[in-house]
Amino acid sequence: MQTTRILQVDAFTDDPLSGNAAGVVPDADGLSDDQMGAIAAEMAVSETAFLRSSEAADRRLRYFTPTQEVDLCGHATIATFAHLHDEGLEPGTTTVETNAGVLEIDLEADGTVWMTQETPRVRQVDVDYGRVADALGVDREALEGSSADLPLSVASTGLPFLIVPITYLSDVGTADPDLAAVESLTDEVDATGVYLFTFDTLEGESTLHGRMFAPGAGVPEDPVTGTASGAVGAYLDHVGAFDDEFPEELRLEQGHYVDRPGLVRVRVDSSVQVGGRAVTALDGSLVVPEDEADEILEA
Repeated sequence: MQTTRILQVDAFTDDPLSGNAAGVVPDADGLSDDQMGAIAAEMAVSETAFLRSSEAADRRLRYFTPTQEVDLCGHATIATFAHLHDEGLEPGTTTVETNAGVLEIDLEADGTVWMTQETPRVRQVDVDYGRVADALGVDREALEGSSADLPLSVASTGLPFLIVPITYLSDVGTADPDLAAVESLTDEVDATGVYLFTFDTLEGESTLHGRMFAPGAGVPEDPVTGTASGAVGAYLDHVGAFDDEFPEELRLEQGHYVDRPGLVRVRVDSSVQVGGRAVTALDGSLVVPEDEADEILEA
């Protein structure tokens, strides 16, 4: 019976069982799509990354939620390369092929992983604030209070997210989303999920605090989201959110309201980079289900 090595690596944290848990399969070349989907469903974390060989880059990554494949996942990428660092990958620059394109990865000596994301795209959307407030379970006035300089927009650096600013940290913390309404909203604006954020933070050195909901992708709430962090960094640059010079590095808090606190670092210059550390919490093996394509049905 075939087994495969599988890890749970907690990204955007130095502490196990915090941050965002990713499944990582270090040797996935022999696995079919159905097998990868089944493994991701069994792991039951927001995304599992499958490391494969590539003809277009140094490595290939594919990402599956418990219900579907997605083109890109920031925290699972950080988790994978943090694992490779633990296994002896030298600091420096490498490349990874994803369904969203070939991306550049910079690995620092202390294990920090920086992921250069896709070219930013930001578009303002015309969505009623009452509908957004009802979908997220927040106060409409708290949303409209941030609307003058921070319009509702879909931003992407690989995956599109509806970016929703709100006034206070308490508004973020008490959000009670209607997941069906969130899914309907994201389908309408062609986004993977909704990123709700405020500049009101827990730590003084942090830039903002966010929560991300993506029920349409099988992720009701993601603890700490790399792709959405890159998207919100691009959004803040696009709308000119800072009166002075754009910060050299953004620090994004997330996960505290689901007891998985983490911190994402974002740099916005000629490109958008998302960075963080990760720690392995589980290292074991999993029995791989039979490939359905190999099964022979007899009449």
